[in-house]
Amino acid sequence: MLCCSPSIDKSVPQEYREVAEALFPSKITGPRRPLKPAILAFAQALGVEADYRKLDASMELKTYLLSFQNNLDLLIRKTWVEKADEDRKEKLLNRISGFISLIERGFYAEALEEFSSVLDELAWLLFGPQCRREDFFEYAFRIDYQMGLFWWYGGQLDHFLASGAGDRETLRAVLLLGICYLTDF
Repeated sequence: MLCCSPSIDKSVPQEYREVAEALFPSKITGPRRPLKPAILAFAQALGVEADYRKLDASMELKTYLLSFQNNLDLLIRKTWVEKADEDRKEKLLNRISGFISLIERGFYAEALEEFSSVLDELAWLLFGPQCRREDFFEYAFRIDYQMGLFWWYGGQLDHFLASGAGDRETLRAVLLLGICYLTDF
């Protein structure tokens, strides 16, 4: 599992803390603020706002999921790994169609849970054991701020699901954020 705490910590650069806290609050007190603005702000911070808005407003999900699958397939296949991790690559490739099927059937909570696991495996393939270290997010932010924010987002998904923070549409919206980012990765 991606190493992460459920709160906004020093690994998140100051310029992203407000947008991160709005979408993944460390404490929920009182009625939750509307998530739509927080999701759009997060999409903008990830650099995927235009794709997210188009996808969220249209019924082109099936076409977009095909692009997502093709890009993720290419990313996984082209990632060089140690011989010992070749089996992990194949298992991850085989999970993608099941993940997409969950989305297409509208099982967003299950899809978000599976996406969290997919991201965990993808992080291992891309970064190796570094992704399990306490300072992984700081490391990812040093490489690229948007990439760091994306991996931090991935580390928050389990906490988000456990908090019961989202209805069906919120879960879908949070899921689409990650899909948009990986489609253009």
